[in-house]
Amino acid sequence: MSMSHLYGTDGEDGVEMENFEVSDWDLQNEFNPHRQRHRQSKEEATYGVSRDYSAPVNFISAGLKKSAAEDISEEDSDEDEKPVKQEEIPKEFVPKKLKTGGNFKPSQKGFVGGTKSFVDFGSWERHTKGIGQKLLQKMGYVPGRGLGKNAQGIINPIEAKQRKGKGAVGAYGSERTSQSLQDFPVVDSEEEAEEEFQKELSQWRKDPNGGKKKPKYSYKTVEELKAKGRISKQLSAPQKELSQVKVIDMTGREQKVYYSYSQISHKHNIPDDSPQQPLGKDSKPQGFALPELEHNLQLLIDITEQEIIQNDRQLQYERDMVVNLTHEIQKMSEVLSHEETAIGNLSKVLEMVEECERRMQPSCENPLTLDECAKIFETLQDKYYEEYRMSDRVDLAVAIVYPLMKDYFKNWDPLKDCTYGTEIIAKWKSLLENDDLLSHSGQDLSTDAFHRLMWEIWMPYVRNIVAQWQPRNCGSMVDFLDSWVNVIPVWILDNILDQLIFPKLQKEVESWNPLTDTVPIHSWIHPWLPLMQARLEPLYSPIRNKLANALQKWHPSDSSAKLILQPWKDVFTPGSWEAFMVKNIVPKLGMCLNELIINPHQQHMDAFYWVIDWEGMISVSSLVGLLEKHFFPKWLQVLCSWLSNSPNYEEITKWYLGWKSMFSDQVLAHPSIKDKFNEALDIMNRAVSSSVGGYMQPGARENIAYLTHTERRKDFQYEAMQERREAENMAQRGIGMAASSVPMNFKDLIQTKAEEHNIVFMPVIGKRHEGKQLYTFGRIVIYIDRGVVFVQGEKTWVPTSLQSLIDMAK
Repeated sequence: MSMSHLYGTDGEDGVEMENFEVSDWDLQNEFNPHRQRHRQSKEEATYGVSRDYSAPVNFISAGLKKSAAEDISEEDSDEDEKPVKQEEIPKEFVPKKLKTGGNFKPSQKGFVGGTKSFVDFGSWERHTKGIGQKLLQKMGYVPGRGLGKNAQGIINPIEAKQRKGKGAVGAYGSERTSQSLQDFPVVDSEEEAEEEFQKELSQWRKDPNGGKKKPKYSYKTVEELKAKGRISKQLSAPQKELSQVKVIDMTGREQKVYYSYSQISHKHNIPDDSPQQPLGKDSKPQGFALPELEHNLQLLIDITEQEIIQNDRQLQYERDMVVNLTHEIQKMSEVLSHEETAIGNLSKVLEMVEECERRMQPSCENPLTLDECAKIFETLQDKYYEEYRMSDRVDLAVAIVYPLMKDYFKNWDPLKDCTYGTEIIAKWKSLLENDDLLSHSGQDLSTDAFHRLMWEIWMPYVRNIVAQWQPRNCGSMVDFLDSWVNVIPVWILDNILDQLIFPKLQKEVESWNPLTDTVPIHSWIHPWLPLMQARLEPLYSPIRNKLANALQKWHPSDSSAKLILQPWKDVFTPGSWEAFMVKNIVPKLGMCLNELIINPHQQHMDAFYWVIDWEGMISVSSLVGLLEKHFFPKWLQVLCSWLSNSPNYEEITKWYLGWKSMFSDQVLAHPSIKDKFNEALDIMNRAVSSSVGGYMQPGARENIAYLTHTERRKDFQYEAMQERREAENMAQRGIGMAASSVPMNFKDLIQTKAEEHNIVFMPVIGKRHEGKQLYTFGRIVIYIDRGVVFVQGEKTWVPTSLQSLIDMAK
């Protein structure tokens, strides 16, 4: 193979030299798959290629090398290139082309081996076992359809399309076959593809004009410059900081200093900034090169752009300033009109105040009264509310209202005319009281005109009248404070009650003697309860001590003690009242019951009436204790002795029912009292049943049995009625309460009743009776079985009602 495309000869000496440049022959044969390749022999691979330059040269036909002029005259194989005349191209730029030889023939329209028909595609399987076709059919392949789950594969193999010339892929337009158009119907834009192809192709071609391109000019409109200025203006905070950074540029021959990064991006090529490149052999000097002028023109253009941008920004700033000033003018006009209105209102207020001052002069024919002054202040509050609130009402009231108020109350006696001035003071309260204060006290006198008015004008009259007041004549003072309680400030009322009224009452209680004073103490203490309430607590202890001393020599036959003590029952606390009764009254009643003589034939009931008359004053448990200790032992003893002497059972029955009727239902419902009367019935039943051999009154046994049955049935009916009544009361109280708070079982009911009566109800840890949990109800041990309460007796467990349980616990 000839290596003339690699080895050239020197024109002068004729010495063959190696040329390593890529020629057109190399580019054309690179795409020839049938060119002959030089294969190294084993000897050449081992020892390298050696040449004998003294041997004769054998030439193999590989085409004739033509001159440059002939090569230029030939047409290029590419259709889109146009022929160029010889005169237009210098010789040094004409490429040297070689005629290729070898097995690549220009007339050949395809590669060796060409395309084959696909009709008999896969026909080789007739010579094999056909394992490929079988495997495809097992996996669901249907002949004549494409592969894939949805048969989306192509049916025929990819076809090849013969290219027209020697160019690269796509050099002659679209090479898509009918099969590709059928399988992939998306068609690309031929114009865009052609454009892209020409653009890429031009990168590999040499410019026939010698590399000289026509200059392109870019034009900017004023609107584009304005938009650029607005964008550059909208810098973020970090960018603004970077725009003020000092930058030193040392990339050129001289050091340059820039004051922002933006100046680097817009820097210009200054003449003589870069070294001159020497002109080569093939380079052609420019006909018109004035870098200084270009630089100056570019500077003028940039300065003009900056001036346009600056003018646009200044114009926008001025427009914004005009808008802001317009808004400011509107706002100031509104403020001005508001101020003018305020000045007009203040002038009218000043006229009204000056009119009030003029009418307050002693020589005025029409003096100002308190009612007229209140109307003037109402006008100020209604028509000039803002000015009225902004003004110092305290000083205004001191100057105008105080003299009128003093003159209004100068002849006032609170105890004789307690309602005098309440209406006018209530009107002044709405006018002068400062509603902004959350809580009023004596420290607010400097900020609240009404409180100062009441403290300095009204309060001195009250102090004078209280100093002359007698506490036992409480009616007029109580009426006076009741009339003014909703008008005067709360702290002033507290001051009156704590500092003026209570010391007078305390001193009067100390001088009170219950044995000599004819006026009961409750008549002049109790009227103060609605006003003073807990303030009277310190007076109760000395009152109880004095009453206890007076009761030392008292006898129950004197009913005046009850009249004196009864009003205090609801005033004293329940604990202190019960303690007072147990200490001073119950022992006297016990002595009275001890003196009682029970005689069925001639009974004196005075002593019994004296004791029963205190029911309601002393507790039921205290009364029951008195009866159990001082009455029932003697009463049962008389019954037993009467039954042992052949009695008349009808008289005994009447006597029994007569004594039982002397007690109230509340006392009879107590378990201890029921036990005593049941014990009397048992004694009568034993007496009737034991006298079998002796004389027995006819019908006595039946009468006693009937009496026993009737009385016990009454007890059960009364208990059932009480429980039903309590259940109804609980149901009424439970309306509106949450369902979780309603007792769901009998134990919860007992718990609720215990809480209502302040009785401790809790389980006894580790104690059970017949598998049932034991509980303590007060001091009583109980257990609950099937909705029934069992109380521990002396020998056995006794069922009882809930009311009886509560009475026993108390």
